[in-house]
Amino acid sequence: MAKSQHLKEHLVLLFLVTAALIWSAVKPASYLTWLLEVSPAVAGLLIAILLYRRFRLTTLSYAIISLLAISMFIGGHYVYSNVPLFNWVKDTFDLERNHYDRFGHFLKGLFAIVLREILLRKTSLTRGGWLFLIVMSMMLAIAALYEIIEWIIGQLAKQVKQVQDFLGTQGDIWDTQWDMLFCLIGSILAWLALSKIHDRFLKKPL
Repeated sequence: MAKSQHLKEHLVLLFLVTAALIWSAVKPASYLTWLLEVSPAVAGLLIAILLYRRFRLTTLSYAIISLLAISMFIGGHYVYSNVPLFNWVKDTFDLERNHYDRFGHFLKGLFAIVLREILLRKTSLTRGGWLFLIVMSMMLAIAALYEIIEWIIGQLAKQVKQVQDFLGTQGDIWDTQWDMLFCLIGSILAWLALSKIHDRFLKKPL
């Protein structure tokens, strides 16, 4: 009964993510930017789907993966620097830039819970300081790798406007550092807010 309920929940999440992907592909601001932004999320979703029978995650982890994918689909559709809601925030509070990119990197910090689950289930690590330190280090490594990939793409196509939209620096020379910092902050807050909830999910049959 529990497994059947989990399967229904996971199918609902898959439906929502698929609907968001289809929506994002309809007349995006730039198809090249859309492809660059959406590809990592689609790759991650495919990996999760392919591993579903061999290594099924908790519903909380799948919800986090779904949320991150949808946030990337939104950014891909509009271009991160031009997401309407955050343009409204920018204009209302007289900010210098659209902060959807910062928000997206903050949300990516939620992935710390997914890493926490993988390490707890697949290694001899136990709950405590070492687990926290290793997960935070992994999150920073992932954030740095993402920025390196962005930099490489930017270097290969310096004059292509759509690639500059993908980088989303909006003229800030410290954009890379800010992105990694927001990912780290999101990771720490996710750990503090969701670890106990996550433990309850881990106790349930998968």
